[in-house]
Order: sequence, then structure tokens, then C-alpha cells
Amino acid sequence: MEPYGYYDFSDEEYFDEALAAFEPDDGYGEPDLHDILRRYWGYDNFRPLQLEISQSVLDGNDTIGLLPTGGGKSLTFQVPAMALDGLTVVVSPLISLMKDQVDNLRQRRIPAAYLGAGMSRSEADYTYERLRQGKLKLLYLAPERLARESFVSRMRGWDVRLLVVDEAHCISQWGYDFRPSYLNLSALREVFPGVPTLALTASATPDVVKDIADKLGMRSPAIFSKSFSRHNISFLVRMTDEKNSKLITILNSTRGSAIVYVRSRKRARETAEILCNAGIKASFYHAGLEMHEKNERQESWQRGETRVIVATTAFGMGIDKPDVRLVVHIDIPSTLEEYYQEAGRAGRDGEHSIAVILASPRDKGVFAKRLNEAFPEREFINHVYDEICRFLDITMGEGFGLMFDFNPEVMCERYKLPLRHTLGAISILSRAGYFEYIEETDTASRLMFTCSRHELYDLDTDARTDEILQTVMRTYPGLFADFVFIDEVAIARKCSVTPDDVYQTLIQLRRQHVVNFIPKKRTPYLYMSMNRRKSSEITLPREVYAYRREAMARRLEAMKDFVFESGSCRVNRMLRYFGETPAEPCGKCDVCRASTPPAPFNPEEFDSRLDDFFAMIAPETRLDLRSIKPYYPRHTAEVAARVRLLATRGQLKIEGPYISKP
Repeated sequence: MEPYGYYDFSDEEYFDEALAAFEPDDGYGEPDLHDILRRYWGYDNFRPLQLEISQSVLDGNDTIGLLPTGGGKSLTFQVPAMALDGLTVVVSPLISLMKDQVDNLRQRRIPAAYLGAGMSRSEADYTYERLRQGKLKLLYLAPERLARESFVSRMRGWDVRLLVVDEAHCISQWGYDFRPSYLNLSALREVFPGVPTLALTASATPDVVKDIADKLGMRSPAIFSKSFSRHNISFLVRMTDEKNSKLITILNSTRGSAIVYVRSRKRARETAEILCNAGIKASFYHAGLEMHEKNERQESWQRGETRVIVATTAFGMGIDKPDVRLVVHIDIPSTLEEYYQEAGRAGRDGEHSIAVILASPRDKGVFAKRLNEAFPEREFINHVYDEICRFLDITMGEGFGLMFDFNPEVMCERYKLPLRHTLGAISILSRAGYFEYIEETDTASRLMFTCSRHELYDLDTDARTDEILQTVMRTYPGLFADFVFIDEVAIARKCSVTPDDVYQTLIQLRRQHVVNFIPKKRTPYLYMSMNRRKSSEITLPREVYAYRREAMARRLEAMKDFVFESGSCRVNRMLRYFGETPAEPCGKCDVCRASTPPAPFNPEEFDSRLDDFFAMIAPETRLDLRSIKPYYPRHTAEVAARVRLLATRGQLKIEGPYISKP
């Protein structure tokens, strides 16, 4: 058996084969984690702290892992899952991340599945049956599932050996991304009190780490924390009133893939257009795009065909592109946790990269505005509650247990409500337990064959249906064993038909009981966790409103200080925020650079580095001088003089901003 790779699993026997093929013992009765890593992932060595965290949970310890973005958190539970006899349950907040990880695991012949919002009953029942038969090694759950007593009761029959909480900061009311549904995790500890729990996050202050341990009922957890310092990233702040022109200048003077973060869909689209008009290959990405558009743009950027992706915070989580050289924030993030995660998507390969915030004096006012949007007045919150019930036609004393398609933008447009303040009110009402607002529902279409291959070949179909079926089977392995995500647009392109043709064909095949086809759905959900009541009876506990408002005000102030105060090393201020005691200034941020005398310009070192730059662009022959400038920010004149001297010697040829070797 190959250790890893792509497999076409044509029937359910693959689950039995995958489980039977796994033999974790090294001959002495103990699982060899390095062997598991090599067999299934093809790596010879673990990244820092991956092995220590994996061994800790295998030893039965409750464990907290703090690994920066790109630190390889998923392997810290996936490898132990393969070393344990039973099931590993992973709680994750995003359906898209669960889908990506499950798809990746299946390609490595690891039986995995997920249960999340938006699944059909038949799809969920199929997964439950596999769980009952013990045919899964990893199960990913949306935290909302744990609010249902029937689901928790069903879990009691599973052979669970490890509990994993991904994005664990979501359970902390003092974190920047608290989600009420994460409080349901206490039910897991009650059902499986002796099972070790692993909590993972990329960014957390000491208070948040303590709160994670308390909320999960951890018993003296082992805490593994990698320094938040990213030595290969230069963190810079540039003050400017002309952010678009400054962005173009930065992109023209740097090389490699880039992410530009903004806070609105409109700004993402407009900024990408500005960059394209400036001759920079750019595209935009936000949660409102169709699934096929997201996939196409992400893949084009990952392949290097698109250099810059302009995105809202919907972009980046779970995307492993190691060679991002530049991350720019046009709009300032609200918290250092948010900024650290987004900026940390640069330089995952360890090479020098740059993170830039573009700020103007006017930006100081956005922090107070964001606080008021996230925590509107109590009267407004009560009003939003009434309007939601009116919009969904929920009568007084009714609604408990019902789930509704719910689009806040449509409601705000109909009732003339300010969107950002309304979203803040919805978040607070959700934290207080009046309902659950489930925003992450952007799922692709899913397909599974309900007939055998033999029955499929006996079908009497027309030429178009036959071509679509053949294309689907060639493109998506595993359709006879499980539901698989499909893309109607990609299928249509290969068959030279329209996406609607593909959709109608699959609907017809579903009527014929050939396939189980679940079309994509993008509408958010609202789940009523109690009956409607009078808005005058709504109470907001201090830990939901007052305390959290104070905590957010502190986080906003820390972010504001990071950007607008230039008296000390920016990186050290960020490290202290995360509970570290830095030994010395980073020497790379803009504050350190301004206070440190530049090293003398070394002509011989420059000539040698110039050869390296030419090697990097091969087989091209012309090198853009603007791409060299970031490496010599305080020696621009010396670089220009050296290039001219090499040109007079005949060693270089100058053509405008380009140089080449004769």
C-alpha cells in the first residue's frame, strides 16, 4: 500500500480496507508517531511542538496547544487519532474548514467525516451508521450539534478516545471571537469524563488560556506554547492619506504573492479593479461570492497566476500557501489577535516577508465606531429582537426548536435597520441564549450514487446525461461510498453545457433514485433556543454585554496603540500583549529601523546578492530594480550608484527600471 496519495474509493469496502491497513504498532506495542507521519503524510519530521503535543494527548493528558498560524495544528490531533484504537471527535467552527480537512484525510486513506449545519437527514444518517459500525477514525462536528440532547445521547454509544477543540479561543468570553455555541462543549466532558481533551488556537492572551481550561473543565492541562514572534516577518506601519497609491507603490517595489485585507465586499472589488488598472494581476474574494468563483480565484492565486488577492476576513483560514511574501491591511483590524492571524499568513516557508498596515490619522476614529457597532444600545438590541421575530413570523410564546433561513441583510433592507449595528445586536442576543445565529453555511452541492455501478451501466440515458455522469465519475472519486462535494460549473465546462443543464440532469437522476443530490445552499440559519418573549423581558447578563464591552474596548485600545504609537518596538508590544517577555527589540519593524543606524553598504555583498536575484527570475533575463529596493531600504542611493558603475563596466545593461546581463 502506498503511504499517501490520491485514491478512487468505488464502494464502502474502502472504509474496512483503510482501517485494516493501518497497523500503528512498531513491533513493541507502542504507536510510532514518526512512522504514522511518514505513512500518511509523507513527512520525515514534525514541526516544533507537534510531537510534544501529540505525545501529551497519547499519554492521556488534557492539553492546550498554542501554535501560530501555519504552525501545523491539525497534525497534533490527526497523527494521535491514527495511533488510538477508537474515534477522535474534533469540534470546529467553520464548515469550509471541516470539509477541506475531511477531503484531505480521505485522500490519504484515512476514514473521516463531518456533521454540520445544512446536511440532509439522509446524509447525516449515513454518517451515523458508519459511526455505529466503528468505520471512522475522525469525526468533525459543528458546535451547534452539541446543543441537542438527542445528539449527545447518541454519542454515548461511540468509542471516543480523544476530544479536540479547534479555534479554542471561541469558548472564552474574554477572547476576540467568542461563540456561544462553544459553551455546549461542556456536554462532551460530561459524556466522556475520562477522555483527554486537546484545545488548539493560534492566538490567545494568558487570560484567554486560563478561561479555555476552566470552560473545558481541564485537569491540570499541559500547555505547549510556541513563541508568537515571527522572526522572518517585518511588521511595518505606513501613514498615508492616499492608501491606494501607496499600495500600488508597495506592490511594485516587492515581489511574490500578496494578500490585501479590507473590511467590506465593496472595497475588495474596488481595490482589485484599481490594482488591475495599474497593471498588477489581482482578484477579490469575499463571503458573498458563489462557491465556484471562490474556488477559481483561490486556486488561481495559489498557482501564482493571480499575484494579489484582495479579501475580507473570509479569506485565509485553512489555506496553506507557504510563499506569501506580503500581507497588507488597508483597513486596520480591530484586535491584535485578528491582526496576528492575518499577518501571519505571510512567510510560512520561513523566508523573509513583510506585513504592512496602511493608516491615516482619520483611522483613529474607527475604533470608537466599531465598539458602538459591536455593542449597540440595549433599547436597539430589544428592537432588533422584535424585528427578527416579525421578519420570521414567530408569534409570542412560540418558536422553540425551530430553525429558519435567515438573511440579516434582507431584514435590514426591509425594516431600514443599520446593518453593522444589527449584526452586533444579533451576536449579543445569540450569546445571551435567545437564539443561535449560524452564519457559516456556504456549502457546495453534494452528490452520492444510490445505485451500484452495475445498475448505473444498465441505465437507458440520453447522450448528455451519459456524458455528465461519466464526467462526474472521472472527476470525483468515492461517489459510491459517501457524499462528495461537487461543482456544477466545473462539470458544465468539461461537458460544454450550462450549469443549469447539470443541475436539471442531477435533479432528474435523483427522481430516478440513481443519485442522492443535495444542491448548494448559501442562506444563514437562525435556530430558536427558546420561545419568543416580550422584548421588555430580555435581560443581558454582565458577562454577555457589560464585561465583554469593556474587554473589547481594551483590545481596541491595544490595536490602536500598536498602530499609532511609535515609541517602542512594535513586535515587542505585540508579544507583551500575548503574555511574552521579549529579550530585545526585533530590529525589523519600522520603529526599530528608524532608531537603528544602517549597516554600511557592502558593494561585494550586493554584487553577490544580485546574482541570486537573477537566479530567482530565471529563465527571464530582465530584473526589475524596484524588486530590490525593499532589501536595501536605507541604501537606495548606494544601490543606484553601484548599478550605474556595473553598467559602465559592461557587467549590466540598464533599460528604464530594468537591468539585465549583457
